[in-house]
Amino acid sequence: MITTMGTSGGGGGTDGAQRRLALVLAGGFALILLAVMLANAESTMSDMAAAGIRETKAHVWLWEASSILAWLIVMPLIWWLVMHVRPPRFAWGVVALLIVLASVPLSLLHMALMVGLRKLYYAAEGSQYRFLSRFANPLLYEYRKDFASYLQFAGLAAVAQWLLARAALPVVVQEPPRILMVADGAVTHQVPAGEIDHVTAAGNYVELAWGERTLLHRATLAAVAGELGPGFVQIHRSRLVRRAAIRRVETDRSGDFTVTLASGAALRGSRRYRDSVQG
Repeated sequence: MITTMGTSGGGGGTDGAQRRLALVLAGGFALILLAVMLANAESTMSDMAAAGIRETKAHVWLWEASSILAWLIVMPLIWWLVMHVRPPRFAWGVVALLIVLASVPLSLLHMALMVGLRKLYYAAEGSQYRFLSRFANPLLYEYRKDFASYLQFAGLAAVAQWLLARAALPVVVQEPPRILMVADGAVTHQVPAGEIDHVTAAGNYVELAWGERTLLHRATLAAVAGELGPGFVQIHRSRLVRRAAIRRVETDRSGDFTVTLASGAALRGSRRYRDSVQG
């Protein structure tokens, strides 16, 4: 029998494993943002030095910090985009095209946010920030950097969503196989329930069809049914059959029926129990 356990947070909630995973992913994302900020700051100072543009390191770091903050604001849109365009809703080629096309408006939004933040800081400083005068092609320059960062964030969002979805799956626990202890003189057989084809009542005993053998076990049919579990169905007041062993059910006009097992054995069933093999 398989036991499943859902998440403890309800239909829309998360369990402890998901929360821990979300924290780990958030921490990893923060480290990536820091790495991006460092790389972009060094790249910007190198490019400006090569172009002969003088600027303080404080301002360069301000630019990168405002860029990261702007990305944090844009990130929910990237998360939503990845969630709604991924397969199987769209083919991989369409997904790639949509992701690339979305980079343009998202990059423009990122630029608008970071420029706005910089203008506010410069105004508080008593100076003026001029974005369009820094480079010959400032939009292209920023888009080039944004595109690489955007692809990283989209990839991270896809991986994070996949991991969180897996963490939300129910935990499946496989119970150990049921074993029936059958005494046979001085020998006690440990008979796996999955190897018993059918059980027939015989007075104070039951007959167990175990492979090519028939074992006589002192017990009632009801008691054995409880030990074997839901994998067995009753087809007659004196007979149980392992459901997985049934290959064919043939019903008579009277409502009685015959089940044919994988072993080739044909067993009669009563109409009173017909529903048990048709469910």
